[in-house]
Amino acid sequence: MAVRRSVAGVAAVLAGVALAAPGAYAADAVVSRGRAAAASAGAATSAVDGRTATRWTTAGRAAQWLRVDLGAVTAVSRIRLSWATNFAKVYRLDASADGSTWTPLYATGAGDGRTDDLTGVRGSARFVRLTATPRTAKGLALGELEVFGHRAESAPAPASALSVDVAMQLVSSAENSSLDWRAQYGYIEDIGDGRGYTGGIIGFCSGTGDMLEVVEAYAAAVPGNALAKYLPALRSVNGTAAHTGLGDAFEDDWKRAAADPAFQKAQDDERNRVYLNPALAQAKADGLRALGQFAYFDAYVMHGPGDDASSFGGIRRAALAKAKPPAQGGDETAYLNAFLDARVAAMRTEEAHSDTSRVDTAQRAFLSAGNLDLRLPLSWKVYGDPYTIAA
Repeated sequence: MAVRRSVAGVAAVLAGVALAAPGAYAADAVVSRGRAAAASAGAATSAVDGRTATRWTTAGRAAQWLRVDLGAVTAVSRIRLSWATNFAKVYRLDASADGSTWTPLYATGAGDGRTDDLTGVRGSARFVRLTATPRTAKGLALGELEVFGHRAESAPAPASALSVDVAMQLVSSAENSSLDWRAQYGYIEDIGDGRGYTGGIIGFCSGTGDMLEVVEAYAAAVPGNALAKYLPALRSVNGTAAHTGLGDAFEDDWKRAAADPAFQKAQDDERNRVYLNPALAQAKADGLRALGQFAYFDAYVMHGPGDDASSFGGIRRAALAKAKPPAQGGDETAYLNAFLDARVAAMRTEEAHSDTSRVDTAQRAFLSAGNLDLRLPLSWKVYGDPYTIAA
């Protein structure tokens, strides 16, 4: 049951929050869906993917936070929280233009676990943060955090957009030593990086949850498919490097399923939802052209969308400490050099990714040549092997 709460009276007494006349934002749209998100624990992107069936979850009684980057400063007019059984009785929402200084939007100590539709929230924010305290030791379960509003300011529009096909060829050269990324739907092996099986077009892993989500989506589209029977095993090994319940039979069924367009779509959708769309949204918000957009995407693919030092969020944070992106008045080349420096440092912390040629002789080569728009033809090397995408 949805509960609509008018919070204009609460918001009015919170310092620094700009109020608007009631009804002024009636036609505002969801501006948080598919945006870059981070959290203190759990899969943050599950709370902004437009599906309440996928949830941001945490464990234990400790307070947790979830943050979404709207991509640019936005006039916020409403926030909707779709709680599951494990909800927060005590939570607050804050807004920030820079991710550092926060202004309160709303707070309550009487959350009831239903849908909180906060129609009176008014503020200006690029970042919106939820801080919540679980009511039990089971933690939190939030189906969706939806922020409604309209752009108050826009970052400079990038001069070029990334071609998904070019991006996938570049990724495939590093992940599969081939430019034929469409041939990788059936790829699967354990590469010894502690993440269990790696498979498919983007390197979905059995140990990190995204392989499970691909198979769950495939099972929803095609009930009883050959991979559906492995769902219990995939749930069991999630978070580990184990193969228990999988093995050769799973590998064979994965390869056979690759011929099914529904399985291909499940992989495409997971790539877009978890990696491509959030990476492009953040890159465009930072004012980056096609090369920067690809650099962000490739970092998402290898390091994941988290906020720790070795994930995308941490890499970007390290770059921002050295240089400003174009959207903040900085030089694009200087910023991308700082980002790639931080990326290489993160890669060197993992033995399986210690070869940094996918940056050094590919992305850095394009940057050194001044090819910020990734104009074709492109020539590069990965692991010493040469590749070319013709004009």
